[in-house]
Amino acid sequence: MRDISSVRSLNDLRDFVHQELCRFENLLAEQFQLTESRILRQGELCGLQFMLQGPRSVRLNAVWAADKNDLYLYNARGERCAKLKVSTQLSTELSQTGFSQTKLSQTDSSAA
Repeated sequence: MRDISSVRSLNDLRDFVHQELCRFENLLAEQFQLTESRILRQGELCGLQFMLQGPRSVRLNAVWAADKNDLYLYNARGERCAKLKVSTQLSTELSQTGFSQTKLSQTDSSAA
């Protein structure tokens, strides 16, 4: 596993998640695109869900919880493989970048 301490921005986080999810199933990162969705709590952005659709219906996921700055990685069986603490606080970048307008956020998920 790559070192999570190298993550310094949202783009670094996306790259880290993409590489790690591909590594779980021995996929070539350049052949499979990472998508992401916003996670909302009471209408406020509180995290991101990352999804990677591989071959033969393989689906891999990761969730970044902005409030705790934790990253959860899930394998193709839906089992949590890792819980990592992101050392750089990215939630401030999330609010400063106007992320809600980002093209990558295809859908919104509501957290209970």
